[in-house]
Amino acid sequence: MAKPFVHPYIPNSVPEIKDAMLREIGANKIEDLFEDIPERIKLRKKLNLPKMFSEYQVRKTVTAILSKNKTIHDVPSFLGAGCWPRYVPAVVDEINGRSEFVTSYAGDAYCDLGRFQAMFELQSMLGELVGLDAVSWSMYDWPTVCGEAARMASRVTGRYEILVPKTISPERLSVMRNYCEGLVYVKLVGYDSKSGQLDLGDLKKKVSSKTAAVYIENPSYLGFIETQGEEISRIAHDHGALSIVGVEPTSLGVLTPPGEYGADIVIGDVQPLGIHLYYGGGLAGFVASRDEERLVGEMPSLLCTITTTEREGEYGFTWWTLPERLHYFSREKGKSFTGSSGVLWGISAAVYLALLGPRGIRELGEAIMKKSHYAMERLSEIKGVKVPIFDSAHFEEFTVSFDGTRKKVRQVNKALLRKGVQGGKDISKEFPELGKSALYCVTEVHTREDIDKLAKALKEAVR
Repeated sequence: MAKPFVHPYIPNSVPEIKDAMLREIGANKIEDLFEDIPERIKLRKKLNLPKMFSEYQVRKTVTAILSKNKTIHDVPSFLGAGCWPRYVPAVVDEINGRSEFVTSYAGDAYCDLGRFQAMFELQSMLGELVGLDAVSWSMYDWPTVCGEAARMASRVTGRYEILVPKTISPERLSVMRNYCEGLVYVKLVGYDSKSGQLDLGDLKKKVSSKTAAVYIENPSYLGFIETQGEEISRIAHDHGALSIVGVEPTSLGVLTPPGEYGADIVIGDVQPLGIHLYYGGGLAGFVASRDEERLVGEMPSLLCTITTTEREGEYGFTWWTLPERLHYFSREKGKSFTGSSGVLWGISAAVYLALLGPRGIRELGEAIMKKSHYAMERLSEIKGVKVPIFDSAHFEEFTVSFDGTRKKVRQVNKALLRKGVQGGKDISKEFPELGKSALYCVTEVHTREDIDKLAKALKEAVR
C-alpha cells in the first residue's frame, strides 16, 4: 500500500498530527465531526467530478462555466425589489479599495486609519437626507433593521404590537416577524386598491394603546409614493405610538425627508449609494432617530462621534455608545446583538454621498423619476398591459399587470430573456389580489434605448 503524500510545508497534512488533533477533541475519525448530519441527506456516492486538474485547469474550467451567466452588464435589467441596478462612480471603488479601508472590518480608535471619520460623515449625511439627528453604524440590510426598529419601538413604548402595511416587502415582513417572534406582534393594515395608499380607516380601527409603532415604506415596495405620511404619523402619535418610515435614500433627493412629516425612526439600506450589485448584496442597513434620550438609548447599534483630543485644535473620531444596552457589555441580556456589519459598504456610501452632494442627489432623483415615468408611458401603450396598477405617483419602481394578456409573468420573463432583456420581478404569488403582476425598476443606469428595447420586446412577448 502506497504511503500517503505528506507535504513538507503543510504540518497538518502529516497523518500523526491529524490523529493527535482528533484525539485532543475526543474524535476517532474525521466522519465523527459530521455525525449530527442526518444519514438520509448524506451523499453515498462519488461526486461526478473530472479527474485531478492543475490549478490552471480548474480556473479555466470554472471560468468557462461562469461565462454562461448573464449579468446586468450584458443585458439591461429591470429587476429591483430591494437590490437596484445603480451606477457606481470609479472614485468610489478607488477609495474603498485603499488598504486602510479594506481592512476596516474591526478595531478600535487606537488602530483607526480613517474608518471612524468616514462613518461619522456617512451618519451626518444620512441624517441630513432623512431629516433626523442620530444615525447608527451601518448594519446588515434593510430587512434586518426592520426587525431592529420594531423591537426598538417596543422597548421605548413598553408595548408589544406594530402595525405595517400589506404592501410591505414580503422579505422585510418575514425578517421582522422572525426578529419579533415572542416579543412583538406584527399586524397588517390594508391599502386602497386603486391608489395603493395606506387605508387610514383600517389604520384607525387597528391602532390602540397596545401599538408600539406604525411602520410604512416610502416609496413603497410596490413603487408608489405614500402621500399620507404626515397623517399616519399624527395617528400614531395620538395613540402614544412611534412613527417608523423605511426609505430608499436616493428618493430623498426629490421627496420630503421623513423627519419633516413626523417620523421618529427612519430605516433603509445604503445599497443605492455607490454599491455594486452582488449575488446577495452588497447591502448595509441603517437606523436613524430623533436626538432624544429615550430613542437614542434604545438604538440597536453603535454610533460614531467627533471629539477633541489632547492636542489643542485637533479632533478625533470614535465610538459613541451606551455599552450596557449591547451584548458587548451585558451578553445575553443585551437589548440587541451588534456583530458583523457593513462597514466597507458604509464607507462606499459615504464617498458616494460626498461626491454627489445635495445638488447631485436632487438631480439623481429627478433623473430617476423622469426615466421611470417614461418607461411607464411606453409600456402602457402595449395592448393588454396595465402600467402602473396603482393610480399614484411613483419613484423608480412600478407594477405591471398582464391580466389583459394570455401570458403568465414567468412566460413573459422567459420571452424577454430570449430577446436580451431581463424583466421585472414576478409578484403574482406575493400579491395574488393584483393578478398576473410584476414589479419593474428603472434607475439612472437605464438609457432611453434600454427602455425602448424593453417596450419593443415586451410587446412581442405578450402576443
